[in-house]
Amino acid sequence: MKELSRLLYDYLIKTGMSDENALTVNIFLLSVISLLTLFVLDYISKKIIRVVFINFARKSKSKFDDILITNKTPKYIAHLIPFSLSLSIIPVIFNKIAATSDLLLKLNKVILVLVIVYILRSLIYTVRDYFKTLPRLKDKPIDSYIQVIMMFIWVISIISILALITGRSFMEFITTIGAASAIIILVFKDTIMGFVASIQVSVNDMVRIGDWITFQKYGADGDVIEINLATVKVQNFDLTITTIPTYALISDSFKNWRGMASSEGRRIKRSVNINFDSIKFLNKEDIQKLSKIEIISSYLNDKIINIDSFNTENSVDKNLLLNGRNLTNIGVFRKYLQTYIENHSAINKNMTIMVRQLAPTIHGVPLEVYAFSKDKEWLNYEYITSDIFDHIISSTKYFDLHIFEMPSSVSIKNIKI
Repeated sequence: MKELSRLLYDYLIKTGMSDENALTVNIFLLSVISLLTLFVLDYISKKIIRVVFINFARKSKSKFDDILITNKTPKYIAHLIPFSLSLSIIPVIFNKIAATSDLLLKLNKVILVLVIVYILRSLIYTVRDYFKTLPRLKDKPIDSYIQVIMMFIWVISIISILALITGRSFMEFITTIGAASAIIILVFKDTIMGFVASIQVSVNDMVRIGDWITFQKYGADGDVIEINLATVKVQNFDLTITTIPTYALISDSFKNWRGMASSEGRRIKRSVNINFDSIKFLNKEDIQKLSKIEIISSYLNDKIINIDSFNTENSVDKNLLLNGRNLTNIGVFRKYLQTYIENHSAINKNMTIMVRQLAPTIHGVPLEVYAFSKDKEWLNYEYITSDIFDHIISSTKYFDLHIFEMPSSVSIKNIKI
């Protein structure tokens, strides 16, 4: 190589050119020839290595090698050949200019470090993409771990580049960084917290990709689409995206609906408030009228027999309804709702079904329906719930019950003084 570089220089000297001019022309021409050669070598290397990878990927059944090509791993590997070769060429071309040679060598080594980083990145991204194709790993926060690995690679590469530029050893920079660890921890506080949080989230299986979560503090209500080192992305049901800090998942309270999604039904828990003034004991006429309602007619007949038997045995004076045992319209209505829900085709009969009376409030007596719909899809669930409460609201009048509602401006205007 050295002999070839001298041939042109010697020829220029023989033609009568001065030593300085001959050296300049020699360096220029050798640089142009070397650059062209390296570009051609880079182009040919990329073509050959890519063809080798593609042929191997076609014969292989694994998707891993296909993803390697997608992430441009062959291209980055091909760059190693010309940049490695240039380490030998630069000292030969610039052997008379030591300062320039040292500068170009440092620049070449820095580029080589970056090429190696991009090769490692493409390999790591390939592993990430491959893991995401595996069903058992689709809901795991793989991106968080990939980001941590890449962070370490970039830190090491930056230290290596600084060591090359300054001419110091790699260990000297590591020692310096160790002394400045307090500042580093302060600067990368969120990253460190996110890393620790992502590990806890994964180990404790708190959140998976695809889970429906509700996080009121951040206004999130939707499906988790991405879990990263620093953030968790949630696609809300209005298709907006909410970004939540990863460490918030372990420091704050949120609701994960995965249990509901994996269960056999989705819970319906809603109530109507009955006006106090409409609640009453039932007389014989009321009972006869309600006996026409098919799903509670047998219940009323059995109940009346038991009540009449008790009142007769205890010689209860029934001239006053308050005496003895009696039926109330709200009690019979509660039984009606219980039977109606139990017979509803959209309700899961293997899970809890209950209609209960809650503690009275200033808005009346709440009657709550607690059951589980078979269909867990949001649209169908809302339709089922609405259908049930349409029926409940419409049926109260048959029991002489009134649902509590705040007075409106129209009702106030209609009050006769």
